[in-house]
This record gives sequence, structure tokens and C-alpha cells, in this order.
Amino acid sequence: MKRRRSRRHAGRHLGRVRTLAAPLLACALLLGFAFPVIAVDRSAAHAMNARLARGINMGNMFEAPSEAAWGNPWRSGYFRMIAELGFDHVRIPVRWETAARSMALPPYTITPSFMSRVREVVDEALGEGLLVILNMHHHDALYADPRGQRDRFLAQWRQIAAAFSDYPDELLFEVLNEPHGNLSATMWNDFFADALVEIRATNPTRQVLLGTAEYGGLAAVPRLRPPADPNIILSVHYYNPFSFTHQGAEWVGPQSNAWLGTTWNDTEAERESILSEFRVTKAFAERHDLPIHVGEFGAYSTADLESRVRWTRFLARWFEEQGWSWAYWEFSAGFGIYSPARRAYVVELVDALLYDPMPDAIAIDATELYRGTFARGPDGWTLGTQGGASARLSGGGALSVAIDRGGSETWHVQMVRPGVALERGKAYRVRFVGTAPTQRSATAYIGRATAPWDAYSGYTAVSFSPDRSEQSFTFTMGAATDRNARLVFDLGLSTVDVVIESIVIEEIRAR
Repeated sequence: MKRRRSRRHAGRHLGRVRTLAAPLLACALLLGFAFPVIAVDRSAAHAMNARLARGINMGNMFEAPSEAAWGNPWRSGYFRMIAELGFDHVRIPVRWETAARSMALPPYTITPSFMSRVREVVDEALGEGLLVILNMHHHDALYADPRGQRDRFLAQWRQIAAAFSDYPDELLFEVLNEPHGNLSATMWNDFFADALVEIRATNPTRQVLLGTAEYGGLAAVPRLRPPADPNIILSVHYYNPFSFTHQGAEWVGPQSNAWLGTTWNDTEAERESILSEFRVTKAFAERHDLPIHVGEFGAYSTADLESRVRWTRFLARWFEEQGWSWAYWEFSAGFGIYSPARRAYVVELVDALLYDPMPDAIAIDATELYRGTFARGPDGWTLGTQGGASARLSGGGALSVAIDRGGSETWHVQMVRPGVALERGKAYRVRFVGTAPTQRSATAYIGRATAPWDAYSGYTAVSFSPDRSEQSFTFTMGAATDRNARLVFDLGLSTVDVVIESIVIEEIRAR
């Protein structure tokens, strides 16, 4: 998580213009699962992921425009502190593209002094017994103009790979942090594969982390096409509920101030929402035999510490139960576990990450506010299309959305029901049961029914498949009371139809 993050990280916009001239191919690209899975022995990747175990990001340091630009310079000795706490690895985000660090024109040389500086930092981490993930972070020119920056991107990885080719296996590479902008999900598959070729020329067996497009979250996982390479680890980022983890985060926008005071109480409903969101990622990783690394998760310091501890502790223990490695965002800045100014740890967060056991979930009481079973029709739901999309909504036992053209954004096919009454400070859960002929993703949220059309709940990545299952998301209403909010399902991009059998909105309270 960063100082420069847009709401799209939470799944608001999910991809590219589909190639309607080749619909079968486009559908396969979109679904990801439609591609045949080539058997690859990834036992070494799984073993390395087990060694990664528990890590932390050195954030707001080398991915800043300069080391001190964001007020959190790296300091020698940090890695010894991290190792002594009990962490197993560090993730070192690096911005390689600035004028002081690399040439913008051919041959795109990385400044030798900067490469030496990065080597110095990596050496100290390895010297303290930590594994290291070294990445490329905040490549803004690449996000804006992927095709124009492709040669530079590949040249940079050619140089990075060569510079570290003699390093031990305890150093891992991550090709690019949170691809987004004009670097679409489909394009990202090609860029990752091309960068991997450059890396393999000098590092034939080094473990390489594969991140996801659309800001690194869960929504774009189904559209990944992992190369048939045995040494790949899937990396995803998780910051939901976004309105909790980013309350008061100034780089998100003014709406983040309305989220101040949002709590996370570790209720049964909140845990269910997290498990629901990760369902597709788990299935994808199992299908492709990919180990999972959660490369970023964290809650900003403007949230109350008790909620941050509960959220962090649950995720860390749950990730470990799944056999996944993780890296908390981050060590010593706005999300951090250490204050350089006070030279003191946030002990409660350290304990939540490393020492606290998994507690029992808090039971809830739920009051049903709305139930849609659609026996008599759409029950107030409408379907809107934009951007050349074409779709139809019908009721009668279920909400059925038939999609002919999906448009170029998820919101180009949008199923909406207004009239949801939300009170400031209260917590809510949305549950629904739906299916689709094949695996597909979507976005769900409750938000304002007028401009600026923002989401009170944040944007939740949801999924539909032939397997009938209940999904849910929870949120606390941080904005002023709204008696006419709208529940929205963004179903665009894909032409895979969706059937929703039931939708329930509840007010929930911890017992």
C-alpha cells in the first residue's frame, strides 16, 4: 500500500477493451481458467514460499522519488531489528525509473551508484539471515505508456538480473508492483513473460513473484496466465475493507475522511467476508499449483489501534493456516510497526503479527433490512449499460443477467437497486447467492445514488462460478446517514451471464 493509491485498487475498474472480433479468445483471456493448465513441478517454489513465511515491507523508502523524500529513509540496523523480532524476510520496494537512478533513453542504463546502493541494502538484509524480495515499484511511465516504455522496462530487468545473478537463492525478484493504468490485465501477462525471459538469461532458477494487474488485488487473479516456469510464486495484495484500512488516507481523496471512525471488530461476519473474497484466488492457485504470497496488507494509523490489531492478527494467522507467506505493509511509516521518531515499536501490532494466537470470532446479531428472492420479478432492480455494452435483466425466481457485449469497464454493465437506508456509525452485511456458467469476477458495493457516485462500503471483488455458494461483504457506514443508497453489481467486461438467486442486506451488531 502506498502514498499514491486510487480507489481502483479495491476493484472498481477491472481491465481492458475486449476484442469482439475474436470473442472466444477474448473470453478465454478474461476467465484465465479457460486456458489449459500445463503440469509444472513447483515443489521448489512451494519450499521457498514456506521459508519466506512472515515478512515486512521496507515501505516509503526506496520507492519514494528519493530515499528521504517521504520522510522515512532507510537506516542501517533496521534489518537486525526485524530479524530479532522474528520476521523471516523483507520486501524491498524500489523505484528504478527516476532521472537520478536510470536513463530514460536507450540504452536505459541504471546509474551504477544507485545499483550499488541497492546491493548494499540487500547485502545487509541477507547478512542478518533474512530472505529478500526485490521488486520494481511505482514505474509511472510504464503504467501510462506500456508499449512506449516496454524496452526500458525490459532493459532495466536485464540489468537488475545481471547485477544480482551471483546472489544466493535467498534473494527473490518481483517483476512489477501493482500493474495498472494502461498496462491492462491482458497486456500484463505478456509483459511478465517477457521480463521473465530477461531474468532467466542470467538467473535460471531464481524464484520470481507474479503479481496481479488492476492494482495488485484479488479481482484480476482469474485473468493471469502463469508461464510454464517451475520457479514462480503468486503475489496478491489485500486491503479490505478499504474504508477501514484507508480511513483518513489523504492520497485516496476527500472521501477517506468520511470513513474516519470505521472499526473492525473481528466478528463472524467480517471473517466470512474475507474468506469469501479469497475463494477464487485459492482455487486459481490450487489449479496452477502456485504458492501464494500476500505481498502487502496493512491498516493506516488513522484507524483505531484496537481495530488494526484485530484485523492484522486475524489475517496473519489465517494466511498462515492456509500455508501462505505474507509481508506486512510496512515497517516504519504510516502503516508501520516502528516509530523512528520515538525509537519505539507499536508493540500491539508486533504481537498481532508475530505472537498472538488466533482468537475466537465475535458472534453477531443480525437484523434483516432487505431480502430479494425475485419470485415476482426483478423487485426494483434495474440494469444499465454504457460504453457499447449490451445486456438484459429478467426476473422470475432469480435475477438473470444475459450479457451480449461487456463494454470496456466493469461498470459498463451495472445492476442497481436504490432505496437502501444506511445510518451513520452502523455496521452492515450484504449476502448473496449466485452462479455463472464459467468462472468470472465482478464488483459489488453500496454507495451514493447521486454524484459523485462513491462507495460507502468500498469496492469488493466478488466471483461467480457454476458452484452455487453464498458470498458476503461487510462495512461500517462512515458517511452521513443516507436513506436512499444503492446496492450495485458491476458486471461489465465479461460476456459470461450471471444468475443471482437471493440478496440479503442486514444490520449487524457484535454481541
